[in-house]
Amino acid sequence: MRMTAMAQALTATEAPTDEWDLTAIVEELRQSREIANNIRHRGVVRELPSRDVMARFLEDITAVLFPTHFGRTTLSDDSIDYFVGNSLARALTHLQDQLRRGLQFAPEAHEPAGDPKEKAREITRAFAQELPAVRALLVSDLKAALSGDPAATSIAEILLCYRGITAIIHHRLAHALHRLGASLIARLIADIAHAGTGIDIHPGAEIGESFFIDHGTGVVIGETAIIGKRVRIYQAVTLGAKRFPTSADGTLVKGVPRHPIIEDNVVIYAGATVLGRVTVGRDSVIGGNVWLTHSVPPGSIITQAQAQNS
Repeated sequence: MRMTAMAQALTATEAPTDEWDLTAIVEELRQSREIANNIRHRGVVRELPSRDVMARFLEDITAVLFPTHFGRTTLSDDSIDYFVGNSLARALTHLQDQLRRGLQFAPEAHEPAGDPKEKAREITRAFAQELPAVRALLVSDLKAALSGDPAATSIAEILLCYRGITAIIHHRLAHALHRLGASLIARLIADIAHAGTGIDIHPGAEIGESFFIDHGTGVVIGETAIIGKRVRIYQAVTLGAKRFPTSADGTLVKGVPRHPIIEDNVVIYAGATVLGRVTVGRDSVIGGNVWLTHSVPPGSIITQAQAQNS
């Protein structure tokens, strides 16, 4: 009788079992997993969100927002709404299930009351209602890129080729979910963006309209950063925390404001690092490679030498 593929695979793995002592190793791993080093949330098995499913969700939802750029280039006026509706339905179905899984991992103090499935449905519905506003913000970001980069020739080029725009698309989506209470799913979206663009933006960061990241690789924006309107930053910029407060028992105090506030119309050039809950006043320019740990008033021009001598 012909062996099935599964039987063939099992036969192939059975041969070296004695040589590698697999039975003992597997048992020790079980002991570590179940007893000695159990790291499961509250010690029990839970369904984890899927990175692969969330990546497919992002493909669908970006196609919903910009159908001819990320969906199908052949869409016509007669077919585009059908395509958007079909893609949106599929994306929201995936999202609702991933939210249900993700909500099970909320910190105990913030665990949503009631049925996670119903809560996931509520968040999904609220997220869908926000999509037109999210798209409007993204269009402002695209226009900022077109006006702010002399190398940019069209909106299409920016959407298809600029990693900074890819990162901000993902951030606008992640931030909407973060505000709705889906912190784990929002972080997963942010990490997918980070892996694909080299730009690390925490979904909790508040970013105003017409935001432009030029080049982008190595940009880091922390959880409690607040960025105003028409801000432009370049590669390797960090908006980070200066220190991490701890409680009396030495554990980190989480959720306190610890990242910069960047007011409207600020430009931050490549390699600059701004740390702590400091404010960069509107219309300021922060030069390349500046290390800034204090607030500066509106209209400031900070160079590397000024930062070192202040």
